[in-house]
Amino acid sequence: MNDAPDNVAMVLTPPGAAAIAVLRLCGPGVAAFLQAHFSKPPRAGFCMHGQLRDGETIIDDPVVVLAEDGAWAEISLHGGPWIVRCACQLAQRGGFRVLPACLPTPDAAIGPTESPLQGEMLAALPLAKTQLAIKTLLAQPAAWQKALAGRADVAAILRDESLWWLLHPPQIAIVGEPNVGKSTLANQLFGRQRSITADLPGTTRDWVGEMANIDGLAVTLVDTPGQRQTDDPIEVAAIAASQGKIASSHLTIEVLDATHPPQRRWPDSLSVINKTDLPAAWEFSQLDALPISALTGAGLDQLRSRIVQRFGIGHPSRPRWWTPRQKEILARALSDPSALRELGV
Repeated sequence: MNDAPDNVAMVLTPPGAAAIAVLRLCGPGVAAFLQAHFSKPPRAGFCMHGQLRDGETIIDDPVVVLAEDGAWAEISLHGGPWIVRCACQLAQRGGFRVLPACLPTPDAAIGPTESPLQGEMLAALPLAKTQLAIKTLLAQPAAWQKALAGRADVAAILRDESLWWLLHPPQIAIVGEPNVGKSTLANQLFGRQRSITADLPGTTRDWVGEMANIDGLAVTLVDTPGQRQTDDPIEVAAIAASQGKIASSHLTIEVLDATHPPQRRWPDSLSVINKTDLPAAWEFSQLDALPISALTGAGLDQLRSRIVQRFGIGHPSRPRWWTPRQKEILARALSDPSALRELGV
């Protein structure tokens, strides 16, 4: 087995994000490694399903894709920690330098690409946690070729941060007074029971943060304790701790209760009026707020749409930037359009 230092291996997928883990092998030792440990001769450019073996031990039955030039291969493993660890150890014993998890993917684990932009696309793929993020990212080389063949609206592209948000999930905090239905709303947006709900104020004693898929936009959704005056020391500490999460969030969703007039408001928030399935106790029709029922799900499709709109998510085939390098080039291209050539489309 070739143990040259340019034989490298790296797991491209973030741990715990998917049922499949992709191990990429790059270097002159790829063909020999697959010949020694994969049960079928891989065909360049084709997906091959077979067994990955360590001697007589079957590690997994992955799908292997070999590059046309044989310079790299991707092994799509079942994503269990034991399987991934065994595959990495096998690669290391086979002369591959296993790179630590690092996102975006370093150049050494990508190999040759047709253009710098395509390299940046491949490097960012492990950051894409939703189908929409993957689709939008994969569309970028063609979208940029089309844009540069005409007259690209550089200013509009520079303002469009949507692909950055698709790859770097924004943090959204759900805020409001106690017992307005924040946790019920959070569970609806999570798509499962994640926050404890009850009819008693102060049920949420700490912020609860987890990834949620909002119409293709991955977000870190934070359910915070009800903000109120209380003598409960645990609740006081939880409320104080949640302030930092609220302040650092990229968007706050303010939940108001249709059955109780609010005692305080959160400025610059996306406001919703919850419990609209019950008789209203105050007049809120003139507020710039979306009526919903977190219990029945009414209005939640509109809420998801408004969240996505806040982050500018639109048609996948628009040209976008997703790296600081691209953003810097676009900024210079406002006064010098020739700078766009540096994108390397």
